[in-house]
Amino acid sequence: MIEAVDPPSADAVEAARKLFAGPCQFVWGAAAVGNLPPEQLSEFGFVGRSNAGKSSLINALTGRKALARVSQTPGATRQINFFNLGERLMLVDLPGYGFAKRSRSEAQSWQEMIFEYLRRRARLKQVALLLDARRGAMDSDVQVMNLLDRAGVSYGLVLTKVDELNPDERAKVLAAATGEAAKHTAALAEVQLTSALSGEGIAQLRVRLAALI
Repeated sequence: MIEAVDPPSADAVEAARKLFAGPCQFVWGAAAVGNLPPEQLSEFGFVGRSNAGKSSLINALTGRKALARVSQTPGATRQINFFNLGERLMLVDLPGYGFAKRSRSEAQSWQEMIFEYLRRRARLKQVALLLDARRGAMDSDVQVMNLLDRAGVSYGLVLTKVDELNPDERAKVLAAATGEAAKHTAALAEVQLTSALSGEGIAQLRVRLAALI
């Protein structure tokens, strides 16, 4: 049985809304771990399988249509992209793992770059591990969860595209994701349901990010 989570207060929601309505701009793109920017702000990473909806979620959080590039082609994001949120928090969009319409060697190099970032970045405060709600946690997702556990990086599971599920499907995928999170030492207990299309869960995720500042 999944315990109910108290919704954030109206004040917290409004404060987070104002934060994400403020300045946010792309400041750096790193195609290799050796080209990462200096660590100046706390960082929040978005990681997930290719086409899990990372860029769409970042755009929804910031209320912008094209801050992060959205593509229908899995594996289109080929670098680690850094977005400065009002000089208070760095949002980090990582390349998708698990599948890329590229060569196997190129996909492998991207995956290694993602894992090295997650292991080495000192100011990385937390990670949102995005799961396509239509598929749930796959083997590659569990591998990343195990990596984050070993690295001691706190992360929360975020189910995306929940607008495409009916109530029964939503309940099943939420229960399965919550059960998987409970197996991992660095995972947050709460699993968040989101939809970049309908806006569901966006306010709650903003509050979670704002609390890291």
